[in-house]
Amino acid sequence: MEVLFISGVSGAGKSTTMNVLEDLDYYCVDNLPLQLIPTFLQLIENAGYQKVAIATDARGINSPEKFVNSDEMLDAKQVEHKVIFMECNDAELIKRYKLSRRRHPFMDKTDKNISHAIERERKVLTPIRERADYVIDTSFLKPAQLKNRLLDILSEDNSEGMRIYSMSFGFKHGTPSEADLMFDVRCLPNPYYVRELREKTGLEEDVQAYVMNSENSEKMFAQIAALTKFLIPLYEAEGKSQLVIAFGCSGGRHRSVTFAEKLAGYLQNEGFAPIISHRDIDKV
Repeated sequence: MEVLFISGVSGAGKSTTMNVLEDLDYYCVDNLPLQLIPTFLQLIENAGYQKVAIATDARGINSPEKFVNSDEMLDAKQVEHKVIFMECNDAELIKRYKLSRRRHPFMDKTDKNISHAIERERKVLTPIRERADYVIDTSFLKPAQLKNRLLDILSEDNSEGMRIYSMSFGFKHGTPSEADLMFDVRCLPNPYYVRELREKTGLEEDVQAYVMNSENSEKMFAQIAALTKFLIPLYEAEGKSQLVIAFGCSGGRHRSVTFAEKLAGYLQNEGFAPIISHRDIDKV
């Protein structure tokens, strides 16, 4: 039986994630008390269910240590399971709560200030985030992008070993909190200031040629490629499930896309299977 734990800060997209998982034939249950997990899983297995998703948040976790104990218990019983943590930046969380007119679940436990409620919830959830196999930052993701990220994680073709993501983003849209390695390529030649390249993206050869037609660009990429190749085995030995390598430029359409594509190509030639993600390529 395959078990997924979905946790994260309130408003980060756990409900949307559970809807996606239901469409993928997972048996989904929300806020199951941790002490009932062993009994619940036994009943579900006896009923013949093979894929189960359990959503847990700070309200249903009186003590994060109980979640860690449940995780360790499943390890001991050799039950295949993963923890996916949904993340989102404070500004976007506040915006979502204002739009939905819902109260944050920790409002009554603080001074009624939503920023303080979010901060307290993050502290409660820290042990779970640190234990997560995957962290998904939904701050700038559209529902379709979130679904694709989940499909990448759950893909049977990528079920072995550590998943490596080579992603691009634009600093003006915010930095991705799930990034393990982040490189700022704003110091390189910018195609935005070339009229015939401005409306194109780093997916096109002439944009890539412009970005890389610089000694500094070539040197920077060579250093990043060598560092990445050195670090990947170390992360794998640590037991890390995912490695997110993020490249940022001003808007996330030219230089960062070029470097994310080039690194993915380099890693493929080295025998890895990176997943490419361009978060802001369609944004203006």
